Amino acid sequence: MATPISRTAFTPSDWGLLWLRLAGSLLLLQVHGLPKLLHFSEQLTLIEDPWHLGAMPTLCLAIFAEVLCPLPIILGLFTRLACLPILAVLLVALVFVHPEWSIAEGQFAWLLVIVFGAIFISGPGAIAVARRLPGKAAGLVYLQ
Repeated sequence: MATPISRTAFTPSDWGLLWLRLAGSLLLLQVHGLPKLLHFSEQLTLIEDPWHLGAMPTLCLAIFAEVLCPLPIILGLFTRLACLPILAVLLVALVFVHPEWSIAEGQFAWLLVIVFGAIFISGPGAIAVARRLPGKAAGLVYLQ
């Protein structure tokens, strides 16, 4: 049976994971995701295509990772699964698109890799929608 939020004592780690999920997701949305979505046509001419998929599929994949994936992370629903596309896009950008960047030039992307990597490793914590679902979201505990 699901545990009501009001009867649960949350640990500092739970609050820390909530902070990581909210801060990382909102930063990713604000700085990368929403500008790509709101300026789609312009971004089609600017986006780099390291895998030669074409500008449209590449931009759509980036928007999926940077706009849609942060939403379940904020909620704490399928958190680990939602971190994978974000980590993939960030690592492709750092390793293949901008390999010439120094740590200083790519620091925001590296910090996002650290944040979403930590969330991927630890999961959402106790302050998450997935923790309130009966049966632990149909047994998908490790995808939380």
